[in-house]
Amino acid sequence: MSAKATQKRKKRHWLEINRAPVLTLWAGVVAECLGFDPDEALTLGRAVAGLKAYSKGVSIGLFQPTPHEIKEKRRSLRKHEALTVDLLGRAVPVTQTDAGLRALGKDRPIKPDSVQRYLESKFGDALDDAREAMMGLALSMSGADLAEYAYRLYEDFRPDVPSGAKGWGAAGRLDLDKIRHMAD
Repeated sequence: MSAKATQKRKKRHWLEINRAPVLTLWAGVVAECLGFDPDEALTLGRAVAGLKAYSKGVSIGLFQPTPHEIKEKRRSLRKHEALTVDLLGRAVPVTQTDAGLRALGKDRPIKPDSVQRYLESKFGDALDDAREAMMGLALSMSGADLAEYAYRLYEDFRPDVPSGAKGWGAAGRLDLDKIRHMAD
């Protein structure tokens, strides 16, 4: 084995990233720690981030919500096949597939491999360090406490970006050391 291979990998301390992939990863880590398998957790994480982004977009005037009648019709069409999972303060629609439970995005099961590719593209070589830091934080508490406080923890460590439309899609500093220290 080469000297490089035997050297301990240096941990990242921070990175510049926008909030959506951070929330996707964190929600996935939380879901996994709460008992969902890794593929289920990835889809739940993506759905939580999508629901949060949509509600934020509506609140700052970037999106118009769907009219009430259409929302009701959609709900009635899904009642027999969709369930919800509460995660980070969001009711995530899910369905059972042959491959396991999958969160729904636009009424279709989210594919875990697409979520993984998304996270890899956004975090780059910092993905393992970010996931490890978040997993350490999630595992530092009981499942009940994690379920209750997961979103507040995210608010404490998420990248700081300008409020309102100025912050939409903006990158901020994600401090991995802060997340690691929160686990203590």
